[in-house]
Formats: sequence, structure tokens, C-alpha cells
Amino acid sequence: MIATIFIAYLLVLGASYRLKYLNLSHLKTHGHRVPTEFQGVVDESVLGRISDYTFDNSRVGLVESVIDNVLLVLFLFAGLIAFYDRWIASLANSFVWGGVFFFLVLLAFDTVMDIPFSLYRNFIIENRYGFNTMTVKLWLTDLAKTIAISTVFGAVVIVSALSIIQVSPEWWWLQVWAFLLVFGVFVMYISPYVIEPLFFKFEPLAVEGLEEKIRTLMGKAGLAVSRVFQVDASRRSRHSNAYFTGIGRVKRIVLFDTLIQQMTQEELLAVLAHEVGHWKKRHVLKRIALSEAAAFAGLFLASRLVQWEGLPGLLGLGDLSFYSRVIILGFLGSIVLFPLTPLSSFLSRRDEWEADRFASDLTENPEAMASALVKLSKENLSNLHPHPLYAKFYYSHPPVVERIRKLRSSRQ
Repeated sequence: MIATIFIAYLLVLGASYRLKYLNLSHLKTHGHRVPTEFQGVVDESVLGRISDYTFDNSRVGLVESVIDNVLLVLFLFAGLIAFYDRWIASLANSFVWGGVFFFLVLLAFDTVMDIPFSLYRNFIIENRYGFNTMTVKLWLTDLAKTIAISTVFGAVVIVSALSIIQVSPEWWWLQVWAFLLVFGVFVMYISPYVIEPLFFKFEPLAVEGLEEKIRTLMGKAGLAVSRVFQVDASRRSRHSNAYFTGIGRVKRIVLFDTLIQQMTQEELLAVLAHEVGHWKKRHVLKRIALSEAAAFAGLFLASRLVQWEGLPGLLGLGDLSFYSRVIILGFLGSIVLFPLTPLSSFLSRRDEWEADRFASDLTENPEAMASALVKLSKENLSNLHPHPLYAKFYYSHPPVVERIRKLRSSRQ
């Protein structure tokens, strides 16, 4: 069985690498051609920068992926997980605190392994293409904050989940599912007040009259928004974005200052109308419901499989702790669920199409959304020539050229 699982893992890994290769080959072949939708805005020099930026990010991503997968093979198939399991058992006799050590040490290891790649992306690649504005001091500060937040939240989740498992060994899957649902909503609620201000400075919009126009647009959509802010994203990067945050009565609109600098007011309103479309069409609620349904089924299945004595034997291992069994289940689940990736991407793209249509109808100005997408793509050096198969498999948003084409055709 271990050979079968290893082959399945290699097939999944090979398929993902093949798709990335197809995408880059497609860009190499077609990347010199300016799409009709970008004529007069993007020239050959910009296309060259887009290709170089995409290839540079892909190369470092490939190196990171190879290293991660080699370590994963050593950990699971070379028996290191059994050694790690015994080491954790020697540190703590408690089921709950043993689990805290087990998972937080793995989280810390993953964080440390990511550091050199994060540094390279920010201070080599992003610098090379004029995106990075972050100092090393700010990068270190962000890293420290991220580690602190992930450690605290991770510890809360692990302690709570393992305590439930210990107290209710038969029905823990249902109670853990309910806890994670409540905890997730709680984090969404406090994020605008507690988490996001740790990384960004929130200020009133500096563009005169823009907030009034935004509130008018939101009112037209029947959506009440508590506050409209701009954040100092330019302290870290010249990439641009806008988003809704919060839940219930604490919904906020947040605009990156970089986005405000790049867009006209009509384009900003179109981008926000797109985000409003996700709320009005209940995309967020539907995604939460779908993910919770999957979590419900996954936890139920895990509660049965984790008790199966033959589970460690699938990887040629002897008896292992509950925590190691969870890791093995997660690994097997990633192999089984890989073929469903295109379905998840399709559902996400469908929501994006619907949000585009909503923005077009709400603003009665589809060209504003189209021109906003052109600017976002140019300013962020987005790939304008993704391979169709790669896009269908991985893209959560429709390819930008297709989005612009459909928006402009809606005027006719």
C-alpha cells in the first residue's frame, strides 16, 4: 500500500508541475502579443516585464515547492514522523499539551522554512520590479506580529479542540466543528478592530467627495457600511487592492492608498461595486456554508479513520499518536481532493462573473470596471496569457482579458 500511496502522491505532484510548465510555456509563446483589450495601454516593454516577473516568481516558487516536498517525503515516508512523535511524547504526558507542542513546533518549523523565500520575494524580486517599499525593520516587525497572532490563535484552537476530543471521544467531531464555526465568526468580527490595525494605519479617505459617492453607491445597493477607510499599504508595496472587512454591523470598506493613486473615482466605485456584488449575491455566505459543510463531512470521516489501527501502516509505520494520525489523514486527503481543485476554481470564477455583472448594472458604467481591470493588471504585472487548462484548474478569477471582453460587450 505504501508504494501505491507514494505513486499517487507523485502523480498529483507531477500533474501540478505539468500544469505550471504548460502555463509558462504558453506565456513564452504568446507573451509578446498585446491583447486587443490592452492596446494603447500595454506595450512590448511592459509585456516583457510581465513575462520576467511571472517567470521569476515561478522559479522561486518551484524551488520552494521542491524543498517542501522533499521534506514531506522524508517526514512521512522515511519515518521521521515516528521519531518526531516519540520526541514529543517525551516532552509532555498530557494529551492536550502534547498536541500543542506537536502542532506548534511544526508551525514554527514551517515559518522558519518560509523566511528565506519571503525575504527573496520581497527584497529581490519585488525590488527588481519596483513593487517593494518595505524596510527590513518593518518586515521583521510584521513577521513578529504574524508569529504572535498565529501562535495565540493556533494554541487556542488546538487546546480547545483537543480538550473536546478528550472529554467527548465519540462526538468530538461534531463539537469541534461547532467550535471552529463559532471561532471563525468571532475572528471575522474582531479582525477590523484588533488584527488589521496591527499592520495598517486606517484613515478617513483623503480624496474629497469620494466617501459621499461611495455611500451613495452603497445605498443604491441597499447595503449599510459603518466606515470607509484608506490604509497605508504603500509602506509595504506598490501593489493595490480594495476589500470589505468585518461581519454584521461592523462591515467596512477599505481602500489601499496605492489603489486611490492609480484609479479615477469612477473606476474606484466600479471596483467597490464588484465587491458589493459578492455581498448582495451572498457569495460570502454561500462559500462559508460550503466550506462548513465540507468541514462537517471531513471531521466526521476523520473521527472514524483516525481510530483505524491500520492507518499508520498505509505509510509503513507502526503505532502513532493521535496527532500524527491527523497529519497522515491530512496528507491523504490532499491527494484525494486534488482532482476537485478545478471544481472549486470554477465555483469561484462563477461568483466573479456574477459580481462583474452586478457592478456593471449598479454603476451603469461597465467601461469603468473594464478600465479598472486594465490598470490593475498593468500596475501589478499580471499574466495576460495564462494557459487555458492552467486557468481552469487554478484560477479563482476568470482570466482578465476574458473579463474585460465580456464587460465591454455588455455595452453593445
